[in-house]
Amino acid sequence: MSMAHGRDRILVTGWFSLLHGEATAGDVLALARVEEVLRGAGLAYDVVWSPGFRADGTHFADVDPAAYSRLLFVCGPVHGPQVEELHRRFAHCVRIAVGVSVVDPASPAVTGFDRVLARDGAGAGPGLDLAARAPRLPGVPVVGVVLTHGQHEYGGRRRHAEVAAGLTRWLAGKDCARLELETRLDARDWRLCGTPAQLESVLGRLDLVVTDRLHGLVLALRSGTPALVVDPVAGGAKVTAQARACGWPALVAAEAVARDPGPAGGEPGGREFGGGGSGGGELERWWRWCLGEGRDAAARIGAGFRAADAVADAADGLVAALGTARGAG
Repeated sequence: MSMAHGRDRILVTGWFSLLHGEATAGDVLALARVEEVLRGAGLAYDVVWSPGFRADGTHFADVDPAAYSRLLFVCGPVHGPQVEELHRRFAHCVRIAVGVSVVDPASPAVTGFDRVLARDGAGAGPGLDLAARAPRLPGVPVVGVVLTHGQHEYGGRRRHAEVAAGLTRWLAGKDCARLELETRLDARDWRLCGTPAQLESVLGRLDLVVTDRLHGLVLALRSGTPALVVDPVAGGAKVTAQARACGWPALVAAEAVARDPGPAGGEPGGREFGGGGSGGGELERWWRWCLGEGRDAAARIGAGFRAADAVADAADGLVAALGTARGAG
């Protein structure tokens, strides 16, 4: 943001500003806490962003050091040549580090500051991290993403790669918390669930599941969680059939997604998938439905799976089939 006017301007920096630094959630929340304090004091400031994190923000290449009288460095460890370069480039500024870790108090990165309001490592007791008191953020949907890249049995009808590419590019432009999940179980891999109960415990805590897998759909509904489903097989196959068996309407055909892969990236909560093309329109429509009335629909269907009058499945005819097979033997 750019709020500052005149020469008495504050430049706010941190590891989120540096080209080869990194923007962590904690650092950006610490920045929000500092911004809150600056605004409350009526102080004008600009924030510098790494072009790798916010391409449309203010970058160091855009900054005239002479326009600033003070520099703040927010959060993270104070060390290294990039911080030392700030001292050289902004030598005329009063430089303050706030909410930082001091690893080596004698390093030029630390001694270059006129004042260090340390979080830890400065010889005094540790202080509360700035992120803890950052302004409360609005909630966003938590979305499980369950995709498959296999199913080679469908041969030339496979659209799995195109569907996965289109879906993930579309999701990158949605303002949501994305959680990649697998229906595959593996008790030896800590990244995967080892039992169905573990996976269902995750699914039940989500707002939505986006999937191109049959069991992504079924397990989401078992947990009462709505699923936005894409059938990755041209013309529809088992995913479409299962959605119909479940009475679940939020289904998009592979052809709609594969022919309209949408823009890479995107703005949070922004443009429709594919610039409003047919695939994007369907995804956007079912996204809104799933996060609205689809919640109640998923809960009803999930409860219906366990009801006494549940829709029949193949196991209901198993005993009779076994008896027939025994008689035939």
